Amino acid sequence: MVSTVSHLPEAGNLDQEHIAAWLAALAGQRSQEEIHQLSRALDIVHQVHDEEPAFGGMQHRLALVQTADILDQLGLDTETLVVALLSDLPDTELELAEPFGERVQTMIRDLVRIRTVAVTGSTDTSDRQSENLRRMLLGLADDVRVVLVVLAKRLQLMRVLGSLEAEDQQRIADITQRIHAPLANRLGIWQIKWELEDLSLRVLHGEVYRQIADALEEKREEREQFIEQVIERLQEQCAQHGIAAEISGRPKHIYSIWRKMQRKSVDFDQIFDVRALRVLVDSVAQCYEVLGMVHGSWRPVPGEFDDYIAHPKANGYRSLHTAVIGDDGKPLEVQIRTREMHEHAECGVAAHWRYKEDGKGDAELERRIEWMRAWLEQPGEGDSGSEHSNAEFEARRIYVLTPDGRVVELPRGATAVDFAYAIHSSVGHRCRGARVDGKMISLTQPLESGQTVEVITVKEGGPSLDWLNFSSGYVVTSRARNRIRQWFKRQNYDQHVSLGKASLDREASRLGVEKPDLEQLLPKYNFKAVDDLYAAIGRGEVSAIQIANLQVGSTARDDDEEIVTKAERRISRHAGKGSQVVVQGVDDLMTHTARCCKPVPYDPIVGYITRGRGMTIHREDCSVVKRLRQDQAERLLPVTWGKDQSQGTFLADIQVYAHDRKGLLRDISSVFSNEEVDVLGVKTHTDRKKEKASMRFTTEVADMTQLSRVLEKLAQIPDVLEVRRQV
Repeated sequence: MVSTVSHLPEAGNLDQEHIAAWLAALAGQRSQEEIHQLSRALDIVHQVHDEEPAFGGMQHRLALVQTADILDQLGLDTETLVVALLSDLPDTELELAEPFGERVQTMIRDLVRIRTVAVTGSTDTSDRQSENLRRMLLGLADDVRVVLVVLAKRLQLMRVLGSLEAEDQQRIADITQRIHAPLANRLGIWQIKWELEDLSLRVLHGEVYRQIADALEEKREEREQFIEQVIERLQEQCAQHGIAAEISGRPKHIYSIWRKMQRKSVDFDQIFDVRALRVLVDSVAQCYEVLGMVHGSWRPVPGEFDDYIAHPKANGYRSLHTAVIGDDGKPLEVQIRTREMHEHAECGVAAHWRYKEDGKGDAELERRIEWMRAWLEQPGEGDSGSEHSNAEFEARRIYVLTPDGRVVELPRGATAVDFAYAIHSSVGHRCRGARVDGKMISLTQPLESGQTVEVITVKEGGPSLDWLNFSSGYVVTSRARNRIRQWFKRQNYDQHVSLGKASLDREASRLGVEKPDLEQLLPKYNFKAVDDLYAAIGRGEVSAIQIANLQVGSTARDDDEEIVTKAERRISRHAGKGSQVVVQGVDDLMTHTARCCKPVPYDPIVGYITRGRGMTIHREDCSVVKRLRQDQAERLLPVTWGKDQSQGTFLADIQVYAHDRKGLLRDISSVFSNEEVDVLGVKTHTDRKKEKASMRFTTEVADMTQLSRVLEKLAQIPDVLEVRRQV
């Protein structure tokens, strides 16, 4: 149990004498500057809360100081105590925490969010909701110390719970048992865990609590005396055999006894570990040697021996457990393990909440808990606010709330569309907007832990094909993406064919390419008819961008037997250093792309042999090539794109039409910058009467995929009317 020092009253009012005595007690372990910081925080507490009563009639100031004192008993730093004192600052007065630094302010803001979530999300008592709420509290805290403040505040409240109405006591104790005690267990803060569990049990099952407490109290003196005698006797035997053993009585709190009685369906008299010892030694051999001493001194209880050293538990826990009958005829449990096993049991994965809560493994949650526990083991040696620590502690999942307080778990970066599909597929299909904490947001805006999300739906309708586009940013979860694909797949086939054809035509037009021969692509996608491929595009199963980028010339990259055979008949090579094309029937020929049509992989292309400049690569539909076919057809050679296009860049003209506004060019430039596309030239024209702008950008792109992605993002800029590749 974490005890409150005598300098603070258990109830009533907190006067200056109490505060002075408390600070004087802290001064023995903290610097003068730290005491000054705490004194300043107490002044703010007095200024803000004054005589304001806390929940249950206790003076608010006293409740806050008792919370800080609990954290002091746990050995937490002064920053954490300051945060505890200022933890109930109103939203309108958070600036009072500014003198204490950014980390203190951040922790207080996290506590404000947690305070809101705790009120909203704790009404649902289902196991899944309780688990999600526990995870949310871990996810909301950017500093492990915030979770400790939450637990200390809960422990302080539980200690004064008797002053509340019976209904409030039941409600608070139930939340504490479901949420806060398991959190303390996961973090390995046993003192808080045990007391929270016992205090909750006293409220929720008062009669059972009193029965067990009375049974323990009646035998406390007898039990303690017996334990001392056993320790002394076993210590002597270990010393005689040269074993440096560390032997201690293992306390059993009331809640733990009750849980075991429930789990095994037995009475109090059949609980063998009410009296228990733990023996720590240096080696495995010594474990078995001590076991022999125990069994040689006292009679073993049949069926109560477990060898978790030879046969460890699934979570890696290792120890010897046995129960014997003491000299007084009462059972005694003995646990024997090495110090390394004990450290693993107390701090490692074996100590995790899975065993006590009958939970299943969760790698991400365990990663986060392990980091917290590692910091708690040595809080004075690390800086929980350092960049490295925050990077380790950063949650990879978020937990958001529905308007009725249900917690929804999503991966970091998830959007309102992902949230809608997590609620129900029909909600996702009909989603058209979202409010976060009462404010409208974009459907592509990533959500954050602790937010309350309300989905705006229509009565009928379905998802947009744009939601399946990775670059659009509408969805990140596979659940949402699969539900969207399934919806499109279920729609009318003819409608899908029309939708897919229109989508492919639009994409090919925007990229400035001709549609590929779909008949040749059917084997690649395992379709029997062109309409089936169109329908797949319409359903979102195949990307229109991907098909538009596939040109006949690009099939030379495939491992198709017929294409390989054709390639063997050619005298082909990558012409010139760094060349990106394969020239058929010509050796040692320098190539360069034509500036008139600016071909990009994998446009259909043709080569033109110049006088003195090697070969110029044109698009097949280039107007210059059309004239050359009439006048100089003999100088045109078939060429294809090479397999490796990773080394070069290609010119591409992008035409943008938009409503003219301030900042338009800046927004367009930011897209190019984010996509790492160089802009070599810009031509702009503004129609002042119609307030419309026409802009043409000459860019360097790596391939058609990058060009397609840039066009997609440019089209999403507000006030942009049309974006296409200019050829």
